[in-house]
Amino acid sequence: MSEEIMEYTSPSNPPAMPNMPGAGVMAQLDNINQGTVAIEASRAIAEAQGKLVIAKKFPRNEIAAYAKAMEACQRPTMAAKAFYSFPRGGQTVEGPTIRFAEELARCWGNIDYGIKELSQDDGKSEMQAYAWDLETNAQSVQNFTNPHQREQGKKMVTLTSQRDIYENNANMATRRLRSRILAILPSWFVEDAITECKKTLAGKNDAPLIDRVKNMVVQFAKMGVTQEQIEKRLKKKIDTMNADDFVEFIGIYNAIKQGESRIADWFESEKVASELTNELNEDGLL
Repeated sequence: MSEEIMEYTSPSNPPAMPNMPGAGVMAQLDNINQGTVAIEASRAIAEAQGKLVIAKKFPRNEIAAYAKAMEACQRPTMAAKAFYSFPRGGQTVEGPTIRFAEELARCWGNIDYGIKELSQDDGKSEMQAYAWDLETNAQSVQNFTNPHQREQGKKMVTLTSQRDIYENNANMATRRLRSRILAILPSWFVEDAITECKKTLAGKNDAPLIDRVKNMVVQFAKMGVTQEQIEKRLKKKIDTMNADDFVEFIGIYNAIKQGESRIADWFESEKVASELTNELNEDGLL
């Protein structure tokens, strides 16, 4: 899927926006929507100023924010949603999820973030993902073009339903929003939170690792992934899974559940009866 991207992280001075439509088109828009544009511009300025004033009046307490984040990462439900995994070029790519990033932003405080659809035309949407630290004025913004298409099997299908277009835009923008939030947060803050989540997944809570592994197998089974398929990828028995293995498979589970990858990307399909029969015939056992 091709896309055009403009991305920057800046303490205060973002680059100029891309060229706007021609003067004739803009003149028409000015005539039609002049009042609406003026109202929206005033509202946006007032809203931004209000956020800055509140951030100045109630600055973050970094010690309290850190303690709040560590407490959140010690919760099993939070840690279970903290990581994703997906295959790329024969390797596994792992990282923190958007839910993890949003929780850290909540704990750190005074951060404005979100996604916007800037325009929609000719089978594509101009999108923006942004994060803004209201205290330091550090900003991280990414503008990109998202075609109204979705991969289905091995081909791209054009989307026509507004609901499908909205969901596709939200899905693509959310991945970029995750990166924008993490770019704004202090690296030490993010790294410590990741470590704490991994400790929680490794057993720093009431439930033993083996019990959480068994529960994970049950959740995979609801997706149609058997214990045998998990063990084949793991290359050992479930009951020998260690903390690092568990974190990896939690990431795989989250990626499949959130639609970022498919079961077939991770697990070999089980052989059906006809395939087994053919193999037995070839071996002269039938």
